[in-house]
Amino acid sequence: MTKERSAEAAEQQRTVNSPEVLKALSHPLRLRILRHLGTAGPATSTTLAAALGENTGTLSYHLRMLERSGLIEDIPERSTGRERWWRGVRGLDIRRPPQDELTEAERVLSAELDRMRMEEDVELARQFTAGQAESEGWMRGSRSLVHLTKDELDAFHDDYLTLLARYARGPEDAPDDARPVLLRWFGLPAD
Repeated sequence: MTKERSAEAAEQQRTVNSPEVLKALSHPLRLRILRHLGTAGPATSTTLAAALGENTGTLSYHLRMLERSGLIEDIPERSTGRERWWRGVRGLDIRRPPQDELTEAERVLSAELDRMRMEEDVELARQFTAGQAESEGWMRGSRSLVHLTKDELDAFHDDYLTLLARYARGPEDAPDDARPVLLRWFGLPAD
């Protein structure tokens, strides 16, 4: 990736930390829609319905919710008549609002989102363990134990997000030999 592309990606970065986005993300179908758009690229409600095994009415409702939350956008130049094409919004840094700024209902949504994401992460860990030998180098991982202050952990997290932004691109911008790659990072005290 060139320095110009890296600077452009950082310039387009937009932090989202509203309870409305948290609510939009706390639905399993919306997460599946975002994953499909992120891996397969732009789609219509009809193609999403077929890919996800849902009806177009249901998909249209959830697409509007994602659009209202600023997580997806329509592509006017590809849309014709009643057919709207959708893509994920690039350059989003989605962070949660601080817990003390959330209402009790928003905390419940946050916990549900954590539960759904953890189920997915556990399944990804199983896939990593089972498929690493046959992955031809496409599966990479690292585990570490370091001693950090809270400020250093915050800085490490921010640096990780900056690194992700540097390499972020959608399927429509990726080279032919690129594949969608799921990356996870989390840190927690060991004591």
